[in-house]
Amino acid sequence: MSTMIKLIECPRDAMQGWHRMISTDEKVAYLQALLKVGFDTIDFGSFVSPKAIPQLADTKEVLARLDLSQTHSKLLAIVANVRGAEEAIIHDEIHYLGFPFSVSETFQLRNTNKTIAESLEQVQTMQELCLKSGKELVVYISMGFGNPYGDPYSPEIVLQWVDEMVKMEITTISLADTVGVANPEIITALFKQLVPAYPGVEIGAHFHSAPSGREEKVLAAWQQGCKRFDSAIRGIGGCPMAKDELVGNLATESLIDFCLRHQEPLTLDMTALQAAQLLADNVFKN
Repeated sequence: MSTMIKLIECPRDAMQGWHRMISTDEKVAYLQALLKVGFDTIDFGSFVSPKAIPQLADTKEVLARLDLSQTHSKLLAIVANVRGAEEAIIHDEIHYLGFPFSVSETFQLRNTNKTIAESLEQVQTMQELCLKSGKELVVYISMGFGNPYGDPYSPEIVLQWVDEMVKMEITTISLADTVGVANPEIITALFKQLVPAYPGVEIGAHFHSAPSGREEKVLAAWQQGCKRFDSAIRGIGGCPMAKDELVGNLATESLIDFCLRHQEPLTLDMTALQAAQLLADNVFKN
């Protein structure tokens, strides 16, 4: 696994629940700015039902208009079922397909209209599609640190499902704090077990957090060897399929500041980052 921290920028997560419709032109311009920064991966869009996520109904058009000739960043698209995966894999520009697999039965039904058992079958089929088409499947363990629905939760449940993914030869698995309930103790417990248990698997963190909790969450995962972090500029975002009050993403600015203070090397163009931040202020205006 990489010894450098990988930054996964998530404009898709920022856009999907935004209260005003963001135009295709705005999305293309913003993504183009992000592609200049030097992030490892851009989580740029999703191949899901436009009825479920109308904000991202233009993902195919956005993708067709992106200029990828001057970037090393890889593109990731979220899919919610096999049909979405089949749509996504035909696009050469996409490197990763991301699938949210929840350890909460309630949220899996709410998010993908499938049970956990049905979703496991979907993961197997999507993994086969990815292997055949030269893509990589990223599985997000949604509600990975707890859930607000009263569904059973324990670190052991998370470890069980991660092991199921590893058996399918999935090599990137990200624990998602979907509604911002993670605390340093549970983060430490999970990463302390998962990172050494699966040296050939990239175990990432997708945190949603209020500003006051960002530092302690990142620190807990980092201290246990996590090298893959999802974030969004300005901390904008949240899952509209979860509870009604959205909890924002980990802010990219906070993550970069953390890396610099802990002497983690980054290969980012800071001028390009400033330009993207200014554009974000316009795209995500009230």
